Amino acid sequence: MTAGTDAHTRAVLDKAAHENFPVAPFFVPRAWRDDLMAVYGYARLVDDIGDGDLPPGGRDAELLGLDREQSDDRVAMLDAFEADLLRVFDRTGTGPRHPLLLRLRPTVRRCGLTPEPFLGLIGANRQDQRVRRYGTYADLLAYCELSANPVGSLVLGITGTATPERTRRSDAVCTALQIVEHLQDVAEDLRRDRVYLPAEDMERFRVTEADLARATGSASVRALVAYEAERARHLLNEGTPLVGSVHGRLKLLLAGFVGGGRAALRAVAAAGHDVLPGPPKPTKLSLLREVGATLRREG
Repeated sequence: MTAGTDAHTRAVLDKAAHENFPVAPFFVPRAWRDDLMAVYGYARLVDDIGDGDLPPGGRDAELLGLDREQSDDRVAMLDAFEADLLRVFDRTGTGPRHPLLLRLRPTVRRCGLTPEPFLGLIGANRQDQRVRRYGTYADLLAYCELSANPVGSLVLGITGTATPERTRRSDAVCTALQIVEHLQDVAEDLRRDRVYLPAEDMERFRVTEADLARATGSASVRALVAYEAERARHLLNEGTPLVGSVHGRLKLLLAGFVGGGRAALRAVAAAGHDVLPGPPKPTKLSLLREVGATLRREG
């Protein structure tokens, strides 16, 4: 791996510091930390492709075997990325081209991970290219099954703790975290011509897209955000017993995910559910308090 490629990979992985929850904190075993960061790098890059947030210059396109000029063609990039992902699972070929996928290959083999969760994340980003509005809450949940739930499945796979019940609880937590992120990013998503607030709920609260484009939220917008935040809170509550079903450092890691979601919801509430001026973000102290409260409840 060249110095430039290594720096390129590091720039993607460094985004972990800006997430609502700790991606691979210091207290988890080194092997888990490396595997979690490998999965994070994959998920972050596929989202950057789908969102058009790749660094300029076309380096990622070149790494995936495309012309640099194709870097802005999100569909072509996702197709090339999927082809490179499948090389991760192909034991007969030379392996993937992209360094973040090369980094992923040892994790996949060591943990016995399957392609399905990784393909789900690509499918979510493909859906983002053609679906920019969601009519119902059920439609949004179906999207979260692709965009969020695979991440929890991968965490359980890495730690060797997957069971049907834990996967069900994990899905609830991951969907909640996705909804919270959508609430924080309403204004940014609208600038990308995406609205993740269900149309049926917007109609119920008499909120239009013009209302979402304003600098601050009206009473109706804030009531809608509060309604969706409460739904996310219920999902977190449904998923929280996952924390109590495991032990040791994994318990602390999962409490970090749940606590991160709760702290983000607290930040949204502290902003009066007005998310339009910018994403309300939790403080580190708030995160630590919520993690501690989660551990006390599920310890």
